[in-house]
Amino acid sequence: MKFVDEAKIRVEAGKGGNGCVSFRREKFIPLGGPDGGDGGDGGSVYLVADNGLNTLADFRYTRSFKAENGQGGMGRQMTGKGGEDLTIRVPLGTVVKDADTEEVIGDVVAADRPLLVAKGGRHGIGNIHFKSSTNRAPRQSTPGQPGEVRHLLLELKVLADVGLLGLPNAGKSTFIRAVSAARPKVADYPFTTLYPNLGVVRIEQDKSFVVADIPGLIEGASEGQGLGIQFLKHLTRTRLLLHIVDIGQPQELGDPVHDIRVIEGELRKYDAALGSKERWLVLNKIDMLTPEEIAQRRERIVAELAWQGPVYEVCALSGSGTPLLCGRIMQHLGRVAKDVDEHEQA
Repeated sequence: MKFVDEAKIRVEAGKGGNGCVSFRREKFIPLGGPDGGDGGDGGSVYLVADNGLNTLADFRYTRSFKAENGQGGMGRQMTGKGGEDLTIRVPLGTVVKDADTEEVIGDVVAADRPLLVAKGGRHGIGNIHFKSSTNRAPRQSTPGQPGEVRHLLLELKVLADVGLLGLPNAGKSTFIRAVSAARPKVADYPFTTLYPNLGVVRIEQDKSFVVADIPGLIEGASEGQGLGIQFLKHLTRTRLLLHIVDIGQPQELGDPVHDIRVIEGELRKYDAALGSKERWLVLNKIDMLTPEEIAQRRERIVAELAWQGPVYEVCALSGSGTPLLCGRIMQHLGRVAKDVDEHEQA
């Protein structure tokens, strides 16, 4: 299925049922008086997360949704049936905006918390409510109110613990293949990754984390060059970024320090918060160098960037170095989760 991370839809809640004008008519009960019942409320529209979905592709063809109208009131003080609510399934991590005002309505991040996006119309009231000592045969009732109509912009931001960054062909897809069961396309030409891939890295039976791989960034991405800039939003929810760097290529074909600075610049241009997110360097393709060359290139990269964060050396193709890295990531995520819990309790 094609990956789709944006969609526009129209939602309409149900109209409330009209109130009823009716009078009691029974044998031996003259002047029975009003007995018109209320209408039913219109159905509302909710968005609910579905763990089985990972794309908004279902909305390419079905773009209009409407909840059920409320039933009108009836005689004998009978209330009309309320309209059924409409539930629309979306992937976890869907941000919902009003397409007309660009207001953020909500964020669908939990399967047990439906998001109300259009409220059903309130019911009309029957003539029984207008009875008084001076108006014993009221013929008034009120109509049901229309339901809300909204044009929504759905924007999917995948939920992942770790995000992968890097230039095309840095080895991000190979890395995610090495540490998880994900099988993105891998080839020796740029932009083999055309949409985000998710992989679950399992450390132990009850310890795992999710990695997101997006298309590679190139210089000028923030101006629309390449593919990666349109998918950077999928990294905004991550707790850690892994910056994959190819150090195996000859220096005349590329400078790792320049490559790192290119990505840093594009991150800051896209979103200052994303640019300041914690990031680890992962020096990939070490199988193409001798131990002395690896040490020299690592030392130069750290010195020229004045890098203060962790640096790891891996060969994604063979998996060398990845178990250690994944173990450290699991420990880091555990500390972050603990800090968040303590902050919430405080």
